[in-house]
Amino acid sequence: MRIADTYQRLRSEIPAQVRIVPAAKTRSAQEMLEVIEAGATDLGHNYVQEAERARQALGSAADRVRWHMIGHLQTNKINKALQVFDVIQTVDSLELGRAIDTRAARLGRIVPVYIEVNSAAEASKSGIAADFGVLAALARGLCELGHVRLEGLMTMGPLGADECEVRAAFSTTRQLFDRLRAIELPGASLNTLSMGMTDSYRIAIEEGATMVRPGTIVFGPR
Repeated sequence: MRIADTYQRLRSEIPAQVRIVPAAKTRSAQEMLEVIEAGATDLGHNYVQEAERARQALGSAADRVRWHMIGHLQTNKINKALQVFDVIQTVDSLELGRAIDTRAARLGRIVPVYIEVNSAAEASKSGIAADFGVLAALARGLCELGHVRLEGLMTMGPLGADECEVRAAFSTTRQLFDRLRAIELPGASLNTLSMGMTDSYRIAIEEGATMVRPGTIVFGPR
């Protein structure tokens, strides 16, 4: 099935209020162009340099979507990342937030960011602990910065886990999201809960995701 068909079918099945961010890691510029022409409004990528090359290859078509950084962001890649991405979904420390803020100030930008939560407490993954005190402290710190704007939370969820484990991780993140929205955070605009990929986006939506990041189901096997 063509990429356009799979994307449009997925869009018709997912509630309209849930934003789809196709995960485009390792995908060609032609594959990205097909999903853009099918109506995608957003694209996600894990790697700064790959995304930069894709944007260059896409030309003006690249400007038709918002680009989301959905992989771990190294501090030494921030300057380049801010030239490529519109949103950084993977902030997991105040140090990283401050580094983004400093570089965004030089560009005269305010960068939308999400806090990444390690909802399944996996040692191999980035993200803060699924602890409200830790989350609230980071959120307050980010809200003191002038060139980042906190807009949501993001989680990967456990890979290869059974449905109960996946659902529990997403439910935990949703509860943290709801609690965070209930406290005073000047300057924040907490409206996005980014959860779920190809194998888990349906569960994520059931657990309250407002954004999902499917890849294989949109583009086909790598």
